Amino acid sequence: MKATAKFFILLLAVNLVILIAPQRATAQVSINFQIFYDDLSPYGDWINSPEYGYAWVPGMSSAFIPYRTNGHWVFTNVGWTWVSNYSWGWAPFHYGRWYYDSYYGWIWVPGYEWSPAWVIWRRSEGYYGWAPIGPGISITIAYGSGYRLPYNYWTCVRDRDFGRTDIYNHYVSSSNNVTIIKNSTVINNMRSDNATRVRYNAGPDRTEVQKRTGRTISSVTLRERKSPGQNLNKKELQLYRPQVEKNRTTGREPAPSKVTQLKDVKPDVQRNARTQPQRENQPVRQQQPQQQRNDQQRQQNDQPVKQQQRNDQQRQRNDQQVKQQQQQQAREQQGRQQQQQQQQQAREQQQQQQGREQQGRQQQQQAREQQGRQQQQQQQQQARQQQQHRDNPQSQQKQK
Repeated sequence: MKATAKFFILLLAVNLVILIAPQRATAQVSINFQIFYDDLSPYGDWINSPEYGYAWVPGMSSAFIPYRTNGHWVFTNVGWTWVSNYSWGWAPFHYGRWYYDSYYGWIWVPGYEWSPAWVIWRRSEGYYGWAPIGPGISITIAYGSGYRLPYNYWTCVRDRDFGRTDIYNHYVSSSNNVTIIKNSTVINNMRSDNATRVRYNAGPDRTEVQKRTGRTISSVTLRERKSPGQNLNKKELQLYRPQVEKNRTTGREPAPSKVTQLKDVKPDVQRNARTQPQRENQPVRQQQPQQQRNDQQRQQNDQPVKQQQRNDQQRQRNDQQVKQQQQQQAREQQGRQQQQQQQQQAREQQQQQQGREQQGRQQQQQAREQQGRQQQQQQQQQARQQQQHRDNPQSQQKQK
């Protein structure tokens, strides 16, 4: 009897597992880009980029830098994961890619694959550094030898400060990035998601970080959240990370409800961070005063760099215009030279033709003169002969 009861209990447990498992799996395959368009609209502007299609410009000032502003790194069971204090941070820091525009600032392009963070990791003596991967760049290309990012895209921190929750207080000045990155090597800690087969970089080795910081790095368990957002406590990180479906061939294509013309988007230097509406039962963390001061100071430090970038771009445009003008002038000069050559050839041909005609006339004149002299000589010869006959009648008679 006891054996029969145990058998039925075991069978019931197996059935429960079978019933529950598909529900968890199907919960991940239910969204497309529309949720990005809808969820991020209150916090920025959707534009239609000629290069990337729909892209999102966050309503943040020029101090904003992805994977740097208002967030920190947490070590989870999938590697170093970026935890953002923005309520919309569940999407742009884990899906898609970021690119920088010198006028509009950082812009996000949606993507289908989830990662703890789509960044490049590097280490050097005494430092860790990371930078956002650009649109269209696979993880293989990003960690290849030919992929390079501008030095001001990088965020660097001393290795002893990595993993702090207040890491924003310990960022190294971007003026040191050139030296740090030039003397750094890639952190190659590749992993693959068992469910999606997506490859990503998990960041610095946990043991190495503990050695460099002198602190024990506790692992936080990553749990899936049912609605957009994230919530962190000491033991677990609840994060919304559904699988994103590719656009279907039937039905309405996902699209933002409002698309802003790029010319109507304010430049980052004129924008202020927008007030974020809070989700129900989801408190939004406010930036610490020290971080705000750091952001203001970083903004002041970065202004010369951005101005230099704008100046460089203007110089490039000017150089391109000068180059185009020089090319146009060269083409015009070449055209004039070709025209002059053709005219010179025509003159030479005309002169040659005139020379041949002149030579022909001279030859004809000489031939006529030669013929006239010959006729004159013949006539003179005949006249002499006749004169001789007249002068010698006796000789003629003797001959008879």
